[in-house]
Amino acid sequence: MEESTAVVVGVDGSPESRMALRFALEDAHRRGARVKAVTAYLSPEYWAASYGVSVLPTIEEVVEDNLIVARDVLKTAVDDAPGLSDVPVEVIALPGAPARVLIEQSQGAALLVVGHRGRGGIKSALLGSVGMHCVLHATCPVTVVRPQQEPADAPRAEGVEPIPAPAS
Repeated sequence: MEESTAVVVGVDGSPESRMALRFALEDAHRRGARVKAVTAYLSPEYWAASYGVSVLPTIEEVVEDNLIVARDVLKTAVDDAPGLSDVPVEVIALPGAPARVLIEQSQGAALLVVGHRGRGGIKSALLGSVGMHCVLHATCPVTVVRPQQEPADAPRAEGVEPIPAPAS
């Protein structure tokens, strides 16, 4: 298949990335496309500066750990929706910051899918987010998959009141 029929998705093992992968698989199934599941990692030299002196894993160990996580997320997504098992999937681990890696992988893709992270307005404004960087800089359409909201009439635990939505 051509690169333009690929749906690229960021996978890091988080619940948000699991939802993003599921969305990417469903979208690729509708398009007759393939999925490129991308996981990014920072080199162990970066860890030494952040965490102090310790025995650092090799690059090969870091790559393998990232691939194991991505494949586990893929297996769970396919097990939950057996109709998606026929979608061709390539799982790759690449060095670099997640936003940069995903933006690079978006070149020529039909769609880039990332999970939403709820870090709050101030942190996102100061630090930015992978999703925001991808939306602003990707070379293809981007979908940010948000967690599903509980329906208003869903049963709630006794004595627990819903938090009202902020006034507009």
